[in-house]
Amino acid sequence: MDKSYAKQITRKKIIRHIVCIILALISIFPFYVLIINATHTSGEIQSGIKMLPGSNFATNYKNLINDTSKTSGVTLWKALFNSLIVTVPATMLQIYFGTLTAYAVTVYEFKLKKFAWGFIYGIMMIPTQISIVGLIKVCNLTNLYGTFWPLILPAAAAPTTVYFMKQYMETGFSVEIVEAARIDGSGEFRTFNQICLPLVKPAMATQAIFGFVASWNNLYTPSIILATERQKMTMPMYVSSLRSNDKSRDFGVIYLGLLITVIPILVAYFFLSKYIIAGVALGGVKE
Repeated sequence: MDKSYAKQITRKKIIRHIVCIILALISIFPFYVLIINATHTSGEIQSGIKMLPGSNFATNYKNLINDTSKTSGVTLWKALFNSLIVTVPATMLQIYFGTLTAYAVTVYEFKLKKFAWGFIYGIMMIPTQISIVGLIKVCNLTNLYGTFWPLILPAAAAPTTVYFMKQYMETGFSVEIVEAARIDGSGEFRTFNQICLPLVKPAMATQAIFGFVASWNNLYTPSIILATERQKMTMPMYVSSLRSNDKSRDFGVIYLGLLITVIPILVAYFFLSKYIIAGVALGGVKE
């Protein structure tokens, strides 16, 4: 190999590494500020950006745990528990039924297949703010208003998950495997659960991360559905309540609440990321 060409490749690698490091630092910086601000007093935070940890973390934590006057008596752990009740089953429903729908559209041939796919694709374009009125009417008719069910059940019909999984199956899933399973006498649901799901696990893990984050951070819908049931408030509603009073805002407590809100998301990401990495590695060795 020519020395000048080798130097050029080395120079490009160095530039790529520098760019990646800069982008990583930019991404990490907000989390770093979040952690640092959780250790300072409200006055210190308002005085300017702090780069070094403070000594007020324990006080902020005590105030966050003990002072429930702004959150209608709901404690931090109650809000965390409410969020988990909503987020975990909603994510599971979204991933399973989204994958099942994508599997049906990919594997089966039927007359209205193009129409069904076009309908699903069109639903993706409708924002939540438009559909919320219909959701409230349905909740009133079924006596589900003020419960967790309207935040969980609609996750089973997630068009974005269906779209992503269908695109993945078209490139990373072989229909011939399904046909071979049918010849061997495997039922349709058994084929889907035992053959299809393991093969699309990386895509499911990716969508599980997106679904978990979207459901966990959702403030708009729970604020409307649970408006009359303050004891069922989720973590975004809890943190929003801490910010509600302009005169008595404690920014140290607010930042600590935000930090605790982020922790379950990071745990979900680290738990699911190994499936994504394993899938990428598996796909990289296929011929």
